Amino acid sequence: MILICILAAAISALALTERSVEHLPFAVAALLVNAALLLLFLGDLERAILLSGMLAVAIASLSSVKFNHSALKLTVPDLPLAFAGTVPFFVLQYPRMMLGVLAGTALFACACSAVVLYAAGPPIPVALRISVFLLALFGLVKASASEGVRSLPQTLSQGRCFYATFIASLVDPVCWRQFGGLALSDIASEPLPLREATPARSAVFPDIIVIQHESVFDPRIFGLPIEPVVEAFLSPSSGEFGCLNVDIFGGGSWQSEFSLLTGLSSASFGSSAYYLFQKGAGRFHSSLPRSLASLGYKTTLISSCRRAFLSYDKFYGSIGIEERIFADELPPPFDLRRFEATNSDAVFLDAVVNAYAKRVAHDAAPRFLYALTNFNHGPHDRQLVPSGQFEKERAFAMAGFPDAGYAEYYARLAETASTWQRLRARLASSFPERPVLIVHYGDHQPVLTKRIDRQLKRPSDGRRPFRTFYAIEALNIPDFSPGRSADLDIAFLGTVALQRAGIALDPIFATRASLLDDCREAYFASASERKRRFHRTLVDLGLIDLVPSAQIQR
Repeated sequence: MILICILAAAISALALTERSVEHLPFAVAALLVNAALLLLFLGDLERAILLSGMLAVAIASLSSVKFNHSALKLTVPDLPLAFAGTVPFFVLQYPRMMLGVLAGTALFACACSAVVLYAAGPPIPVALRISVFLLALFGLVKASASEGVRSLPQTLSQGRCFYATFIASLVDPVCWRQFGGLALSDIASEPLPLREATPARSAVFPDIIVIQHESVFDPRIFGLPIEPVVEAFLSPSSGEFGCLNVDIFGGGSWQSEFSLLTGLSSASFGSSAYYLFQKGAGRFHSSLPRSLASLGYKTTLISSCRRAFLSYDKFYGSIGIEERIFADELPPPFDLRRFEATNSDAVFLDAVVNAYAKRVAHDAAPRFLYALTNFNHGPHDRQLVPSGQFEKERAFAMAGFPDAGYAEYYARLAETASTWQRLRARLASSFPERPVLIVHYGDHQPVLTKRIDRQLKRPSDGRRPFRTFYAIEALNIPDFSPGRSADLDIAFLGTVALQRAGIALDPIFATRASLLDDCREAYFASASERKRRFHRTLVDLGLIDLVPSAQIQR
């Protein structure tokens, strides 16, 4: 009777965490395999099932925590991230959450010790233990063959099947092969013929300025109101704008940077996505800055981070950005110590425009400038906008959604919007004849949007956490057509910028542009066979260097 009660309790707890009748048999099969494995060492079913149930609940709980802070569930390829700076980042950014995880881990360890020491049941012969394990393993193999289990990787952004998703990744050989090196998960066996190059629309090439706005999203995604200044920034009446789909939530800005500059989804690289700036340096030979440099553009990066941050300098140099300037190298009047107290866009973007103005004042060569801000990064429980500034905007945000964190987010966004309004006017007046295309976009949503979504009780949408914004503005470009445009995946944003600038597209970018109709607003999530074949072409041409044994085909 005790054994039946323990088994029923374990399955009930699993059912509560999974919330999926379709995937529950697989989760139960995994639970029983773990119990059978523990039985080999412990010798009794009571402790084996109890510990297996506790382990399942612990995995589901950790996956739920990750989901709440990244909008993606826990999988086996995530485990190395604990050794890549993720844990220290979470400790710094979300100390309360990490304290809860630490307390839960300690409680789990104590409970497991108590079960091992005091909950032993009748011993079972070794031969029977082995038979039980083989039977449970057979059951897991049978359960793994179902169509529902094969579809689990597509549920990563859904708040259910936490345990089943982790186990599915554990038994998936693709996940393990991705540890071996750089690998593409969406690649066909046959290449796609490249399109012919697209000629330029004009002999005059405009400057292209791309600004990545840290953790900026459009509040209207959640039905929240915005003021005219913020609206003019997110959807300028004289510009092109729309919704941008990205691969990440809450952090990992470099993955958005990677996608914009290479025209590839970081998600295509599985467990390597987080490491692309380290693993990918020197491996990507077709990029937005390389294409522009071949047309005579001078390429510059200005980052709000210090030069030592991750492998930024090495990676950006490897994809063709000639000049790389970091926050600890910006000249006066920029004050690094003052800037790093708040990471204010009013300070940083002013320095960016100063650097741009200095470089183009006596140089007619077209220029590509990529600027990376850091102002609106979470957490939003500390006030970076000084008291007395943007109080009206803070009150407006509180009236729309009474949450102090959102009010801080909106106040920072309002500062960015008003700063840009001033700087755009300065660019227009300082260079009245120089054509300039300006692209703004948000790299990912901040973690606080999870709270917004829960409190507003919006209809379920697994893709909502991965939506930000993009806006394209033009100065002195006569054939530019403003207005609401199609939603985009960030992997296409660089290609669209080239199209709007009217400059020539090489065969690679011309072919990528032809995939827009196939993939629409998605890239990695698209089932397009032409996209997979395009990836094969890039690999076959040596434009992406992969470890041969790690090239994954499906």
